Amino acid sequence: MKKDDQEITLLNSDIASNNDLKKNNFKTTNVNILLNRVRLDKKRTFKKRIVFTFFLAALISSLTVYFVI
Repeated sequence: MKKDDQEITLLNSDIASNNDLKKNNFKTTNVNILLNRVRLDKKRTFKKRIVFTFFLAALISSLTVYFVI
């Protein structure tokens, strides 16, 4: 009788520990991934701004050269 009771309690504790692990996996997020994503977004927006200002400056300079000549 004791063996049956012990096996049941061991099985129940294994199931409970597996449920706890599953719950913990859903609650945690990797902060490093989020920080890297923010850094990459900042780099992309910075590159877009540089390209935009370069084209804007080229457009303005070409228009001034066209109207002067």
